[in-house]
Amino acid sequence: MSNPQQLRYSKEHEWLSAAGDGVSTVGITEFAANALGDVVYAQLPEVGSTVEAGETCGELESTKSVSDLYSPVTGEVTAVNENVVDDPSLVNSEPFEGGWLFKVRVTEEPGDLLSAAEYDAHIAG
Repeated sequence: MSNPQQLRYSKEHEWLSAAGDGVSTVGITEFAANALGDVVYAQLPEVGSTVEAGETCGELESTKSVSDLYSPVTGEVTAVNENVVDDPSLVNSEPFEGGWLFKVRVTEEPGDLLSAAEYDAHIAG
């Protein structure tokens, strides 16, 4: 499992792209997708809603369990991935590409986001 170096990560297993034009993309890591098992349903935040760093903003349901989705940053949701809503298995098959979850115009970023190396160490325990 290889976590892309250009992304930053939360301890809750979300990834965050660098903000282009102030907008970042959010998804869950391959580690989280594998731990969840086959994702069968995705409830994502609504476009225009505000998400808070570290707060629940949706949920992912798998054949094993239901897991809360946390926002790694504070900001306004500018887009959701309708492809994931229609085909939640994209979270498992393409967690860093087609399985992204939502885009957010970042207004505040916590200081505790991890680099890829720090996230690798975090999941290694």
